Formats: sequence, structure tokens, C-alpha cells
Amino acid sequence: MFRNEARALRYTSQASLYLCEGGTLLFSQATLEAGSSSRQSDIHDMRAPESEPPNFEHSFHSLGEGFHSRQEPAAVRAPELIALNRDLAEQIGLDPDWLAGPDGLAMLSGNQPPDTARPLAMVYAGHQFGNWVPRLGDGRALLLGEMVGHDGARRDVQLKGAGPTPFSRGGDGRSSIGPVVREYLGSEAMAALGIPTTRALAAVSTGEHVFRERPEPGGILCRVAISHIRIGTFEYFARSGDADRLALLADYVIRRHFPELIDREQRHLDLLGQVVERTADLVAQWMLVGFIHGVMNTDNLSIVGETIDYGPFGYLDVFDPDTAYSYIDRRGRYAWNRQPMIAQWNLSRLAECLLELIDEDQTAAVDQVNEVLGTFKARFEARFHAGLGAKLGLAEKRPGDVELALGLLERMHEQKADMTLTFRRLAALDSRDTGGDQPVRELFEQPESFDAWAIEWRQRLATEKRPDADRRKAMEAVNPAFILRNHLAQQAVDAAIENLDFEPMKRLVRVLDRPYEDQPEQADLARPPRPDERVRHTFCGT
Repeated sequence: MFRNEARALRYTSQASLYLCEGGTLLFSQATLEAGSSSRQSDIHDMRAPESEPPNFEHSFHSLGEGFHSRQEPAAVRAPELIALNRDLAEQIGLDPDWLAGPDGLAMLSGNQPPDTARPLAMVYAGHQFGNWVPRLGDGRALLLGEMVGHDGARRDVQLKGAGPTPFSRGGDGRSSIGPVVREYLGSEAMAALGIPTTRALAAVSTGEHVFRERPEPGGILCRVAISHIRIGTFEYFARSGDADRLALLADYVIRRHFPELIDREQRHLDLLGQVVERTADLVAQWMLVGFIHGVMNTDNLSIVGETIDYGPFGYLDVFDPDTAYSYIDRRGRYAWNRQPMIAQWNLSRLAECLLELIDEDQTAAVDQVNEVLGTFKARFEARFHAGLGAKLGLAEKRPGDVELALGLLERMHEQKADMTLTFRRLAALDSRDTGGDQPVRELFEQPESFDAWAIEWRQRLATEKRPDADRRKAMEAVNPAFILRNHLAQQAVDAAIENLDFEPMKRLVRVLDRPYEDQPEQADLARPPRPDERVRHTFCGT
């Protein structure tokens, strides 16, 4: 029953980290129960280029070959710039006019990296659907280097689909244009929602075909991230017994991403705490907008709390907490309502990696990491419940607010209401007069179900005496009018694959750049899918 699952999305996670008598680390078993800033993406804007190639830096490269493999990208026949995120380019310190010119296209396609680039494929391992895979790595991605932006932040610049690497595992290292369009849309839509994510700098068509189930046009995505280091990166060295490189990696992550921890005596334990906090916040933010990552393997979970690796992701339309869109997730391991549990399971794998760095006394280390892991649930619930209150227009925290919010989710589930539209339309309702409730009522199969809940909601709003105009404005700032609906993403992907038609992609980029604004002229992009349009399965597309 949904009620049992939804009440504070309760779950128990008993992460037992333990050692055998000989001191060898055994791996834990986890029992799981259950704003937008304006950005412009110019499409193939061929302005007169300036001679300002990127000046890449290479802190990760300096760690040595054990962390990566140097690999030049494979040239493509006839590259063409599809999309360029000019504002992002300027933010990270790249000249967008240079990128739009021939030298920039040569870099973005992998045909001619600039002299300052040192392309490399990163190595990592991972638990994929709970199964250990000892060696993965970038099978179709190359890190060109790092840029330090005007804001002082260091960011990775990476090409995806740039050819085979030593970690391609027999693959061609290429990408169809479909996954390129999908990740460009997915990451930019997420950024516009104000949720931490990797970003799309540019998309390129290659003028060649790749062979999947059939020939498809090829493409390359240029991706930007605060970091491409994953939990699986730590697992690669910890589980292979490479203690020296594990320590080097941990201290590198601290210096680069958490410099405030450098001088702390328990810096590695505090590192775990930082990752726990950021991951809890990230998953809560995903769920508040109905996002389902689709493949929360440990190699797809960023160490810095960014959304990374947009594969078989999707957004809820009809609210069903058990939804898992990924075609390969037949048992719903990564369903919407299981994402917090899986995140904690993944964090337990990171904790295992850090034990020896935290304390030579492994029993003491286990106790310490379990205490940190135990903070995840409270952190997640605090962020998630506060977000639900904001979505309902509640400015103050009161007893009963969580039950009120989860009561709405329960009715949405029972009545097959659209998640995004329910919350967005709720913002427009009067706090006293029920005469204008029809736009929300019509989303419920039995509108009386909403009516009964709305009585409680209005009674709660009355306790704050906040003007409706202020409440509406606050609700509209957290309840998007537009999300990247699954059928719209699929339409854009299909148009690109079938006809190299990028107009659907370009339109979505423009509209999703302002997800919290009403755009009446784009109303068709806000509606739920018709029954014949619903996407029930999503694919990685690799």
C-alpha cells in the first residue's frame, strides 16, 4: 500500500560494515525496505572567431597513469555544430566565438584538440545493479582538461562519443546522436531547475553513422562537470588493494573539492560526511520534481553531489512512487521511491573504501563511518519534507505538515494525477474560495478525493495569514510549469535520429531554460502525454 511507503517515505537501512577475524575487509550487506538563471544556447552560431583557444589545466592528469589512460580522440568525417551553450562557455572561461569557429569545432569533434589539452580516459569500477564489476572506466569519454572559470571554480571539460579507449570493453567508443540530444536536454533542464548537475557545453553531429540495432547518425557531447570522480573511482583502488593510490585519490578530492577539510585530523571521515550530505540533498531535490535517475550504480554517483550520467532517466507524469522507467531495471531497484535507499547503499560502499584511511583500528573505523552513514536518513528527510512544505505554499514548519503533504501524494497516486501539473495548478488556487479549483480537480479520476484534502490544506494556510499573492509567487518558484517530459525528450531524439532535425531539441532548450515561468504560447509542452504518447521504458542508448 502506498500509505505505508509514503509516510515520510520511511525505510530502514541496516548497513553492517564488518571484518573477518583475520582483519580482511568484508563487504557490507544492506537490507532495504521499503530557479532559473537565464542561459542562452545558440544553435550553430558561426560568428567570426577570435584567436582565444582554451588554456586547459590538468590537476587530475598529474595523479599519474594509474588513475587514467592517455588517449587521443578518433577523428570524424564531417562534424557540424548542433548546439553551443555560450553562457556556460563564458562562465567557465572559454571564448564562445572561438568555440563556434573552425578551431573550436575541431576541438569539440575530437578532430584536433588544442595544444593545451591532454585527453585521457578515467579509470573506475562500480556496483552495477548491486553486482560488482572490478574495472569499468570511460569507455567513450575523454577528459580534455580543466578550466578555471571567472567564478574561480575548476571544472572538467569532457568529450563523450569521441572514440574507443582502453576501457571500451569491445565497444566502438562512439555515440548515436540520440543520447547526445538526450543528455544535452537532460542536463540543461536539470540546471534550469536549480539542481546540481553536469552541464552540456556543446553538441556535434559527426557526419558518420554508428551501428546499434540499426545504423544511426553519430554525435559527440561536450560535457562540463565540477568533477567526474565517482564512488566507483574509490572502489577501483580500495578493492584492488592499492592503498597508496586510494590515499592519493582521497587527498586529491579533499584538496580540490573540499579544501576546508585539509587540516582536519579526521579529514577522511569528514570527507565521507560531506558526500553523505550532498548526496542526501541531491536525491531529495530529484524527487521533489519527480526525477528518476534510472541507473544509480556506484559508478554513476558523483563524489561532489552533481547529477551525472544521463542515461535511462525520466520524470514522473502520472504519480506512481514505484515507477522505474529504465528498460533494464525490471525489478524496480532504482524506482522513484527507492532512490534514497539506493543512495545510502552506495554511500556504504564508499565508506568501506575509506575505513583504513579513517582509523588503523578497523573496529573503531567501522563505528565512526556507521555513525556518519546514519545521518543520511535524517538529512534526506529534512530536505525532502521541507521541499514538500514549500511546494504546498507553507512558509512555516508545523506539526502535521508532512502528513498533509504525503496525504496529497497518496491521493495523487490513487487517482492517477499528473505530479507536475497538480503542484503547479495548486499554486493558483484561492486560499478561501473553492470556486476556482477545477483545474486541479480535473487531474483526479475522482475529484472528490482532492476536495477532501483541499479542506485540510486551506485550514493549514489560514494559520499563516500570508497574502495569496505572496504564497502563489513562492509556490511558483518551486513548482515548475515545464519539465523535460519523457515523450518530449523522445520526440526530440527521434527527430534527430530519423531526419537530423534538431528543431524539437532547440525549442525544448529555449522553453526549459525558464521552467518556473508561465509561457502560454508553449502550453503544448506543459501538458501530460496522451495515452498513445506515454513513454513507459527509457534506454541508455550507449
